Amino acid sequence: MKVFGRAVRLRTQIVLLQVVLVALTLGIAFGVFAYVGEQRLSGEYGQRALAIARTVAADPAVRAETAGYSSAIAVGPESAAELAGGPLQRFAEQTRTRTGALYVVVTDDAGIRLAHPDIGRLGERVSTDPSAALGGAEVVISERGTLGESVRAKVPVLGPDGERVVGEVSVGISTAAVREQLMRDLRRGAVFAAVALLAGVAGSLLLARRWHGLTLGLQPAELAELVREQDAVLHGIGEGVVAVDNRWRTTVVNDEARRLLGVDAVSGRAVDEIGLTERTLEVFRAAEERPVPAAVGDRLVVLTARRVTRDGRPLGAVLSVRDRTDVETLTRQLDAVRSLSTVLRAQRHEFANRLHLLSGLLHTDRPAEATRYVDELLGSGPLGAALPGMDTLRDPYLQAFLAAKAAHARESDVTLRLGPNTWVDANLVAPVEVTTVMGNLLDNAIEAARGAGERIVEIELVQEGTTLHLAVADSGGGVPPESRAAIFAEGVSTKPGDGVPGGRGVGLALARQTARAVGGDVVLAESGGGEGLGGAEFLARLPGVLVEGEAAWAPS
Repeated sequence: MKVFGRAVRLRTQIVLLQVVLVALTLGIAFGVFAYVGEQRLSGEYGQRALAIARTVAADPAVRAETAGYSSAIAVGPESAAELAGGPLQRFAEQTRTRTGALYVVVTDDAGIRLAHPDIGRLGERVSTDPSAALGGAEVVISERGTLGESVRAKVPVLGPDGERVVGEVSVGISTAAVREQLMRDLRRGAVFAAVALLAGVAGSLLLARRWHGLTLGLQPAELAELVREQDAVLHGIGEGVVAVDNRWRTTVVNDEARRLLGVDAVSGRAVDEIGLTERTLEVFRAAEERPVPAAVGDRLVVLTARRVTRDGRPLGAVLSVRDRTDVETLTRQLDAVRSLSTVLRAQRHEFANRLHLLSGLLHTDRPAEATRYVDELLGSGPLGAALPGMDTLRDPYLQAFLAAKAAHARESDVTLRLGPNTWVDANLVAPVEVTTVMGNLLDNAIEAARGAGERIVEIELVQEGTTLHLAVADSGGGVPPESRAAIFAEGVSTKPGDGVPGGRGVGLALARQTARAVGGDVVLAESGGGEGLGGAEFLARLPGVLVEGEAAWAPS
């Protein structure tokens, strides 16, 4: 909005609009009040004139004197002097003076004036129609007569017998008196209207100030631009964003947040009602401004919550959500590749030593000893040496992964061994899911066994059709009683953080989520102190991850 080429601020627009509306409303109300007041005063003065006229018409002397001037007796100008000094004239003038009426007129049954404030009008016919009153009806009307415009009442005068109409009494009150009274009422109404207008202006100023605070001083164009920018940014970034006001009611839920958290996008609802998990709600309400890992459905996300303030005033809180599922999967795969590379380097060193020995035997012309040495090498492969019992596993990926984990365990001074009942005569169809579950369980077991006297981790793999069963046990201290109920919850760990990026308490939660994603599960079978190795034992069931024939994941 512009005035004289200059933009008017929103606050000023609100004040002007409110003042105009209040003034217009008061103007209409004042006009209605004036019209109704005029009608009311006219009615009141009409009833007053009617009461005076009835009183005069009911007086016995007036009735008797009027009856003496019936139409049978001619009344002319020559009788004006007689009428001017007669009892009707005196009574009418006394009544007019006493009541403050404009006039009190008495006529005979022909409409000839018998009493009138202007004695020069006596003996003349009235200027207005007397037929209604002479017909026996009472009339209240506003008319203009010889004395000007007035509100007048006309009442019939009955003869002494009370049956015959012998004349009429007409009483008028000047409309100037009505207008004078109306102006007094309007002046009082104008004072009230002015007070109401001032109150409206004051209220408009308070409302404008309140609006200025709610909009943080931004103008409409700035607000519109802010909304467009917010919509573009919130729905264009690769992070989920959930914003709430200071009453913890949602104001923004972008598309990525709906996808990652599986929440309802309706704004204005309490944050507890949109479908957030307990862990997510806990992080959101704490708003500690640090990244916290959490599991939501089959995804692993990183949550960061912070409070929002402006000029020291709290405005609410914002939760940002980053998807870490793919990153975590790649991290696990990278760990497996790193472990495999460690094994390959050790095997390369071992093969180099054996080849040096074989080369020496051949160069010294000792083929018989070289033949026996080769026969011995063929009897023990590198994987079998890395983890005894590896021939019970058919899948090469599974063999390589367990060999890598065995090397990792040796680096931690922990012995990894296969259980006596291990047998898998099939190939993996979902190696990522299997190694994610197996890797997390083995990593936790190796970590737990490092602090034990006898450092042993045992894994047993059993095939049941296309289902793979895992059992991972360790010789560690087991799971404390206070952690057993929530051991699979994200953020719960029996180990200190040790500066691990993203914190502890993610592995078991991710393992269970991955297992449940393929229709299986991971459970805690033994918390510690029982038979076997004496530590914790976890069982996993992964249906549909095995297939007969060639490895389904291998490239063609």
